[in-house]
Amino acid sequence: MNLENLKSLFIANGCTRVYVKELSANDNSKNQVYLAGDFEILNIFPILNIRSEEPGDGISERFKASLNFAWVTENGNLSIAPKSQLILYPAYPEVRFSGFLWKCQNPPSELMTQRLPGRLLFLSVARDGMVIGYVCHPTSAIASEFHNHPKDSVHGVFSIIELSGIADGRSTLVSELIRIHNLGWIDSKRLNSEGNTLPCISSNCGGYTLEAELGITPNGYSDPDYLGWEIKQFGVKSFSRLDSAVITLMTPEPTGGIYKHEGAEFFLHKYGYPDRMGRSDRINFGGVHKVGLTHHLTNLEMRLVGFDLDSGKIRNASGCISLIDWDGNEAASWSFADMLLHWNRKHNQACYIPSILDASESRKYKFGKIIKLGIGTDFQLFLQEMAAGRIYYDPGIKIENLSTKPSIKKRSQFRIKSGHLGNLYKHNEELEIC
Repeated sequence: MNLENLKSLFIANGCTRVYVKELSANDNSKNQVYLAGDFEILNIFPILNIRSEEPGDGISERFKASLNFAWVTENGNLSIAPKSQLILYPAYPEVRFSGFLWKCQNPPSELMTQRLPGRLLFLSVARDGMVIGYVCHPTSAIASEFHNHPKDSVHGVFSIIELSGIADGRSTLVSELIRIHNLGWIDSKRLNSEGNTLPCISSNCGGYTLEAELGITPNGYSDPDYLGWEIKQFGVKSFSRLDSAVITLMTPEPTGGIYKHEGAEFFLHKYGYPDRMGRSDRINFGGVHKVGLTHHLTNLEMRLVGFDLDSGKIRNASGCISLIDWDGNEAASWSFADMLLHWNRKHNQACYIPSILDASESRKYKFGKIIKLGIGTDFQLFLQEMAAGRIYYDPGIKIENLSTKPSIKKRSQFRIKSGHLGNLYKHNEELEIC
């Protein structure tokens, strides 16, 4: 194995960049491998699932996130390490890599069990989401090649090598947005799952129209929309006023509480209210719910359970975002583990595009030339914004035809004003594209 062969193997598996860490003596199978001082690393290496683990018997509070991981062997084959996982310690915070030798048929045990500084760990993400790793001795030829190889950038403890022949997702996205802006008014439309263009007449067609132009078809995946970028359209009245729009960040269903255990219909009867526009046979559950406040219609208070407001850190891995009723019951909740998985997977790179609607005749949209880019996020930043009241829960849940054939619509929305988007990302850019 040499550096060029390793890069070629990564490229053949659809990888776009390689993350390289020089390992310390403590980076081994016994002590785990240190990867990051925050949870942003989850944006880079996709995880399969995440669970919380209570402290006890000398174990710190932590999350465990499983990986689809394989080692590259010296002959270029892949050897699956099925017990690989990331360990997230919220109290520090830090993220460590463990389980990478257990039940692996051909692991680099000699290198990863000893206390040897200067080893190099190469990590990359394949097209199917598998994380591929390779490790070499500090005096090996490949280590010498790496130290003489130009580095494209640095991310935390990693040096990054961009792989040749891979399209620049950011440049491609910007080029497409320039094209879409120059189209002017675009008829409202959407794509179905087969990629066919259909008319769109609902109030949220701005996002569907933009996605149709980008060729994004609807799917049930939680991955970014376009070349690694999450695409978020937001409606404005004028392209000169971009900071007051309301943006829906994500729409996860509750993972706990009465809503989860008794069902949405029971929840609506208990906490909902008659339609305020006089529409009969209907119960609604909506309104802006902010942390620490009781909503006047639902009588529910939103709380962050297990999040320390002063430090801005998760203090309880089993914590949650919770709606509490007047008797102290948990009406609905979202576990930190599930929210962390959803947030970091989708929002590492996000692009926010303003649009204006013309509904005078048929629905048409025009997309602006100033876009907002956010890069590098962490779920604890999301919780900090919730604690400050800038992210809020604004559901649109209802039951219609109550006395005949009840029909339930579920939509749990976490929202923010566009002017506060910068607080969610470590790097922000407002870009005039043409």
